[in-house]
Amino acid sequence: MRRLLFLTIFTTIALLHVTCPVQAQEYPFEDYKLPFDKRVDDLVSRLTLEEKVFQMLNSAPAIPRLKIPAYDWWNETLHGVARTPFKVTVYPQAIAMAAMFDPAALATMADYSALEGRAIYNKAVSLGRTNERYLGLTYWTPNINIFRDPRWGRGQETYGEDPYLTATLGDAFVRGLQGNDPKYLKAAACAKHYAVHSGPEPLRHVFNADVSAFDLWDTYLPAFEKLVTKSEVAGVMCAYNAFQGQPCCGSDLLMTDILRKKWGFKGYVTSDCWAIDDFFKNHKTHKDAASASADAVFHGTDLDCGTDAYKALLTAVKNGIITEKDIDVSVKRLFMIRFRLGMFDPPSMVKYANTPITVLENSAHKAHALKMARASMVLLKNDSNTLPLKKNLKKLVVLGPNANNDISVLGNYNGTPSTITTVLQGIKDKLGNQTEVIFEQAISFASDTILHYRNLENQLSADGHQGFKAEYFKGIELQGAPFLTRFEKTINHNWQEGEQIGEGLAANHFSARFSTVFKALKSEEITFEVDGDDGYRLKVNGQKVLDAWSKNRWGAKTYKIPVSKDSTYKIEMEYWQGEGGAKIRFAGGTFGRTDFTELVARHRDADAFIFVGGISPQLEGEEMKVNVPGFNGGDRTSIMLPQAQTSLMKALKSSGKPVVFVMMTGSAIAIPWEAENIPAIVNAWYGGQSAGTAVADLLFGDYSPSGRLPVTFYKSDKDLKDFNDYNMENRTYRYFKGKPLFGFGYGLSYSTFNYHNFILPSNLKSGKGTSLSVRITNTGKMQSDEVAQLYVMHNNLKIKSAKKALKGYQRVSLAPGESKLVHFKLSPDELAYIDDKGTKRPLKGEITLSIGGSQPDEKLKTSGNIVTRKLIIN
Repeated sequence: MRRLLFLTIFTTIALLHVTCPVQAQEYPFEDYKLPFDKRVDDLVSRLTLEEKVFQMLNSAPAIPRLKIPAYDWWNETLHGVARTPFKVTVYPQAIAMAAMFDPAALATMADYSALEGRAIYNKAVSLGRTNERYLGLTYWTPNINIFRDPRWGRGQETYGEDPYLTATLGDAFVRGLQGNDPKYLKAAACAKHYAVHSGPEPLRHVFNADVSAFDLWDTYLPAFEKLVTKSEVAGVMCAYNAFQGQPCCGSDLLMTDILRKKWGFKGYVTSDCWAIDDFFKNHKTHKDAASASADAVFHGTDLDCGTDAYKALLTAVKNGIITEKDIDVSVKRLFMIRFRLGMFDPPSMVKYANTPITVLENSAHKAHALKMARASMVLLKNDSNTLPLKKNLKKLVVLGPNANNDISVLGNYNGTPSTITTVLQGIKDKLGNQTEVIFEQAISFASDTILHYRNLENQLSADGHQGFKAEYFKGIELQGAPFLTRFEKTINHNWQEGEQIGEGLAANHFSARFSTVFKALKSEEITFEVDGDDGYRLKVNGQKVLDAWSKNRWGAKTYKIPVSKDSTYKIEMEYWQGEGGAKIRFAGGTFGRTDFTELVARHRDADAFIFVGGISPQLEGEEMKVNVPGFNGGDRTSIMLPQAQTSLMKALKSSGKPVVFVMMTGSAIAIPWEAENIPAIVNAWYGGQSAGTAVADLLFGDYSPSGRLPVTFYKSDKDLKDFNDYNMENRTYRYFKGKPLFGFGYGLSYSTFNYHNFILPSNLKSGKGTSLSVRITNTGKMQSDEVAQLYVMHNNLKIKSAKKALKGYQRVSLAPGESKLVHFKLSPDELAYIDDKGTKRPLKGEITLSIGGSQPDEKLKTSGNIVTRKLIIN
């Protein structure tokens, strides 16, 4: 008992020691009764120049003489805490959350994510691991770039194409994440990527964006302005690309004139990771690291992420390029954030510092993930009330590359939950044993020739154990004795960076060797498939047959081998991983082309077909290398649905049975044939850990769909401008001159709604705001949410402006027959326009206001009428 008491006291002292470095208060910066600014000034005054410079790296080292612990600033929580070694709640991807049109739900998600992040950080403190990436409290989220072009692979991380929607959702996220404590931040949010940044991914390190003052202030800056001036976001991340000839992190206009002077931003700025190197390696605007680093600091970039370029600040000071006082400004901003997070105060003073690890994946968080997944899904088409399906079907055939794909539902910049529900599993869970549910992948995302996988477990053995002998090494060279040896039945790993492979071994900077013996059950040609990250080699009977050791892999590679019955084959796979998470998979089977006619004939007794296709974060995302037609570097070269998917759906339609297309995507996909011919289409995005449950709930009528598109779904590639052109003319619903396939704000319901009693003043004084209201009635037979959307249309053709612009929205829940009066407020800013010089000016003259379930000229059959009124502004 005395031993236990001693250990408890020792652990408590250790925890306090790491969280609040000095309890004896040797220096003023340790006195938590003093204001933060005085404590920061005192701390920084005690640092050497080298200590200051090293604190400006994302991996800031400890300062033992002042008992300041190490801290790594790099962390992410786009839709739940990302890349952490702990199991966490994973919510729908950001673009899906935008489709909810629900700031309150987004704020709750951010609050829950901050709680889980606090629990992880507190655990890291107790273990002395604050120096590790993805364990801190400074989250580089939200991404509030405008999704101006659907080909951008990172658009999935944004809140869509509209500045107003992006600003309001970003505001909700920041407030939810940072909390409402008057003294301490719950976590620190960071608005990124500032600014005028939205692809192409392959060019982001060299690209120079240039837009008019009108587009800059009308489209690209409003969300950043709101988060900086209203939401009080703690941080801003400057982008890789250049803007008007200067790297964004060294831009006179963006960083100095607007961010620091005009908006008065007092928080910290981090570079995007490796962006400082781009100054002299790619943009070629600076001759070396010293001049680049000094210029970035002059422009208010306080933290260098990903590189050690800022170490050259020591040289810059020595050579007189920059002074130590200039560096002090940045170091003080950085320490101010850490003080505001309570990192230098006793845990008893910081209410968040006692958040227990048990909050991870708690019931409220998981329930909210499911709620958000349901509310985000957009019903694009439902002819003849094909949906909801009946639950008493005898046979249901589920097909497609996303039907059982647990990677797609998680999106990118994600954490790892304990349980993931794919669409296939969600349907099986919903129907139980009463319906025969058949699954056939049938095609890949872009091809009808696929590897028909086989369960190889009973054909593999290693040292008397079923499966593989797995040997893991620290470092990437397979050197020395294995750090960890174990037996694994299969090789199918997808670790987040920092996640533990085994005790003491994180999923980065490691290597592994997997060995086994394959026994052929019959004579045939079998294909082995390997898919992995940084590098791998496959050997069969000692011969190297696949070699992707030098970062030339990206995508699965296959090796075909004829095997003889009862013969054995020694299989050895070697793998290494540097930065980032780790993915390695080994599979086997036989290649074959799917005969669509035969497939349909084989399932002629099916009651319905559900095809789950679209695209995947395996194809679109950040700076990727994907060898699939229609994709390039993480972006898309075409927004058309891959032809293989359309061909399969044509065959399914020929059966005469109901066909439902469940589409997963992080961006707009052109589906002209499907929109014309498939009776029911659901856009499910990347729906998070409960995506499959939510899809099944929608398909079988347990809730009514209510999501709305936060981006325009165009008809074809012909609707798109040059990807490199940042001019907003003919882009997004605000400026597009054509007719979209499905417009921004579009989304059907299982119920119907009527709008009436639109009340607003007949005239208004210029420069003032106003209030208005409308009554909404559920005229259908099902409880449902409706998203009421307020648009402003400028009737003065002499003013350059969007032809229509969202200026208000509300999600309303209504029972059948229920009515609610919904109120909107239009601020003076929302009744203003941007002139050619980028100046905001109050409107005058006649404008038109509309409220409905969609844009004013895209009436939905389930949202009934759209009410409009004219307003005279004097």
